[in-house]
Amino acid sequence: MRGTGSASAPPVAGVDGAGGRWVVAVLDDDAVRLHLADTPADVLRTTADCAVVGVDMPLVVPVDGTRESEVALRAFLGSARSSLFPTPVADAVRASSYEEACAASRARTGKAISKQAWFLCRHILDWSAALNTAPDRNRVIEVHPESSFRALAPDVAFGSKKRARGLAQRFAALGAVVDPADVLTATAALDDGPALDDVLDAVAAAWSARRWRDGQARTFGPSSADRIVV
Repeated sequence: MRGTGSASAPPVAGVDGAGGRWVVAVLDDDAVRLHLADTPADVLRTTADCAVVGVDMPLVVPVDGTRESEVALRAFLGSARSSLFPTPVADAVRASSYEEACAASRARTGKAISKQAWFLCRHILDWSAALNTAPDRNRVIEVHPESSFRALAPDVAFGSKKRARGLAQRFAALGAVVDPADVLTATAALDDGPALDDVLDAVAAAWSARRWRDGQARTFGPSSADRIVV
């Protein structure tokens, strides 16, 4: 039996960025539903019936330095630690250009930020704005799907999720959560746009959300003020 919750347990969701949109995977016992949302506010409306929503996006921004949760999670990831981009400091997140963000980061940390981190900044602000007006923001948690996969299948040496072998490994790992054929069927019904690894990351994020709902999750970070859930 794949599901770990009771038959009456409310659904949970996982969210991953997908080509400028958000792919949402809803787990309801063993069933999976997929949706596309344009904004974080749309995600919250789409998941209104979900007890927990796991989002692959930094929901905490440091003033300076590095988040303790990310330091701990990189240690857990080991050789895959590069899959977790450092969250830029607040001044960099609010900057109006990459150059300004790099200058702000150097002033706080002594280092510039990567282009990948800069591309996260707008999404970080969008999620912050959506959660600031959400009456039930505590049901939204930060997750990291690559870590979820490693917790789900700790004996697997995962390859790149952009290549066939890595995708097959992730499908196999998710077989403990949902029927992979159901994931493919749901994916085929989506509008074109998300990459397959975006979908699989959303399902893995939903698995971590379910673990949080059921009191089984592992957390990284010193407190609820800086926490990543796996």
